[in-house]
Amino acid sequence: MKISQDTGTANYRIRAYATGQVTINDQVITRSVVLLPERLIEDWPPQTFQALAAAHFAQLAILEAEIILIGTGAELKFPAPALLMPLYNAGIGVEVMDTGAACRTYNVLMAEGRAVAAALLMI
Repeated sequence: MKISQDTGTANYRIRAYATGQVTINDQVITRSVVLLPERLIEDWPPQTFQALAAAHFAQLAILEAEIILIGTGAELKFPAPALLMPLYNAGIGVEVMDTGAACRTYNVLMAEGRAVAAALLMI
């Protein structure tokens, strides 16, 4: 799906997503990724939903985001609550959705100037 142009001031915007890839600015990413409006973390270690561990969420907890979107791939799947505890303990809002929805939501929240991060597993 192609995403329409935005006029936000963030350095990292999602331009498109499809099976196996997300386009951030002009860069096609084919592995799990974490992005914030001002930071891109390529090759986030979990490559599948089943590989998610509490340590991955602990890494996200230090990003100083007020909300973290978790894109779980092609389908919405909820991680076990124990895995998300590092985010809950840090007082960070968490929204779990399929990766396409996470891409769209990231762009909306980023355009609003929110301190958002998206942790995306590939579709």
